[in-house]
Amino acid sequence: MAGSLRVSVDTGGTFTDVIGIDGVSGAVHVVKTPSDREDPSRALLTGVEKVLALAGADFDSVEMVVHGTTTATNAVLEHEFDGIGLLVTEGFRHLLEIARQSVPDGYGNSFFWVKPPRIVPLHLVREVPGRLTFDGAVHRELDEAAVLAAAKELVDAGVNRLGVCLLHSYANPEHERRVGELLGEAFPDLFVSLSSTVLPEYREYERAMTTLLDVMVKPYCRTYLDRAHQELRARSGDLPFLIMQSNGGVVSAQAAGEKPVTMLLSGPAGGVLGAIESARGAGISDIITLDVGGTSTDVALIEDLTIRLTNETVIENYPVKVPMIDIATVGTGGGSLAWVGPNGALKVGPKSAGAVPGPICYRRGGTRPTVTDAAAVLGRFPASLVGGDLVLDIESARAVFAEFGAHWDLSAEDAAAGVLEVAVAGQVAGIRQVSTLKGRDPGAYTLVAFGGAGPLLAAEVADFLGMTSVLVPPNPGNLSAFGLQVTDVKRDYVRTFVRQVSPEVTAEVTALWNELERLGQDELADEGVNAARVELVRSADMRYVGEGYEVTVSVPVGTPDAESLAAVAVAFHDEHERVYGFSYAGKQDVEIVNLRVQAVGRLHRPELTGVTESAAAEPASRRPVYWRGAGWRDCVIYRRADLGAGSRIDGPCVVEEYGATVVVPADWAATIDSFGNLIMKRRLA
Repeated sequence: MAGSLRVSVDTGGTFTDVIGIDGVSGAVHVVKTPSDREDPSRALLTGVEKVLALAGADFDSVEMVVHGTTTATNAVLEHEFDGIGLLVTEGFRHLLEIARQSVPDGYGNSFFWVKPPRIVPLHLVREVPGRLTFDGAVHRELDEAAVLAAAKELVDAGVNRLGVCLLHSYANPEHERRVGELLGEAFPDLFVSLSSTVLPEYREYERAMTTLLDVMVKPYCRTYLDRAHQELRARSGDLPFLIMQSNGGVVSAQAAGEKPVTMLLSGPAGGVLGAIESARGAGISDIITLDVGGTSTDVALIEDLTIRLTNETVIENYPVKVPMIDIATVGTGGGSLAWVGPNGALKVGPKSAGAVPGPICYRRGGTRPTVTDAAAVLGRFPASLVGGDLVLDIESARAVFAEFGAHWDLSAEDAAAGVLEVAVAGQVAGIRQVSTLKGRDPGAYTLVAFGGAGPLLAAEVADFLGMTSVLVPPNPGNLSAFGLQVTDVKRDYVRTFVRQVSPEVTAEVTALWNELERLGQDELADEGVNAARVELVRSADMRYVGEGYEVTVSVPVGTPDAESLAAVAVAFHDEHERVYGFSYAGKQDVEIVNLRVQAVGRLHRPELTGVTESAAAEPASRRPVYWRGAGWRDCVIYRRADLGAGSRIDGPCVVEEYGATVVVPADWAATIDSFGNLIMKRRLA
């Protein structure tokens, strides 16, 4: 079986999840190992070694390793901003301070909103002489001596990461490229990101912020990715090591380290891909994903099994303009802390116990109640998790909840049930962001629940939203790792080109699209992708003349060059209608803002085996489980591995498996399909 095992690793805040799939037999092997915050590569290698031991294989059997991570996102959320500087064009020193006038939704007006901390304080921003016009023409030559002097001042002030964002460099990158060369020669240990490389697109503030986020995470991501790659090579030679991006595609570890901003939300992206693949097997096309990890919940709405990308993402009020799967995140996960708010109300999250010290019941020093502890107190969990590796201390959690519930004269059980209810409300709010707030009725979709804590509360979340169907894939605790195995190599390219749509610009538009396509073909060839497996997708950001924001529309693959611009203009009216509820087709002129190309290199995907049929579902055991409003009830406990295709179970019951627990309430029933998906349906009264 040499070279037949594909291994994928998803690094989360609490656990690192690993899946190995045998390309010959289709056998699936899953493991979890605690994440290592200081050096994620250590947990990655430990997880790979564990899955190889489980498969009875060695490193020579590994075909490739695919990796997704929340490392970059966590660095942003935890404000690891020390040592970052910024070089801007003379006269633009206050670029970050001015930012935008817009106030985030929910604040009403600017009196109630405080701007988030600037990634780079004003005293670490330096101006350099030199100026380009909007079309890229040189108005004033770059002052190279001033560049070196400004960089030296910043390095002397403790800067070890430097972003460069010069005016109009998206139209002409030569000044920024020269700055990069000067810095590389004079300060070889300085990490540098150029906006013309990170985001060659107009809007100075967003371009600067995306560049700074890139350079902020560059030393951390590049260091641990290099270390992991070296260790893998030491064990198995020139092993392909691919990294998931936020757009749902993978690139080489080297490419990811050069532009790590594309790794933001890479872990959740894998989960969405895994959910789509599971829904495909179940014959379901419209889904809402519920990915509940240790720290947060990520949700996405998928129609026709097709991911929708966005170029307008915000991570904790910081804009990031790189293509990402449209995912909403809320700070409610299994490790989220329960606490008493200033007005005496019960709160859950966004702070988390993380991997260390973790929930109280994990026996790692945790002392504050979490969602996981609440579930343990209510009998949702067995005596141990993760295949017996994690023995729970449920009594310690119960004692803390007894004290916690005293704030409201509640028993430990009712306090724990209240924590789960508040956690559900937070997850419901996340789903409403991607559904009802965008004109979609969640009741028309199937909820796909995964992550370590997703299936725990999925039925209650569905009840809140009027959803009647929940799908829990096989190995839900490792689904994000599975999603890494069903992706392709993807690269995204963009050029700003502000022109009104007319036949006169067709030749220019086609030439730019062709240039971006050649770049994509060359870079995918460098990654070892066969030209016959490359697909190129054209799109454009467009708007009505006079609008301040644009929508992205794609050109159907195979559309002749002469017809591409006309096709994208027609598609724009339809997309504007879908997004905003109206269009001005035939009434208002349309203009292009950005031209885009996505280069996709199709990878071979593993074929999975189904599950055997079993008409009867045999209970593994029974235990008391607490239900709010009904109290303690003696419930049937099933092992997921014992449930074959066609078997049916009725709630209330609990289904246990490695890495996750599925709770089926009294008014729900579940069946197993031929691919091993557990599909819950709400029973009609």
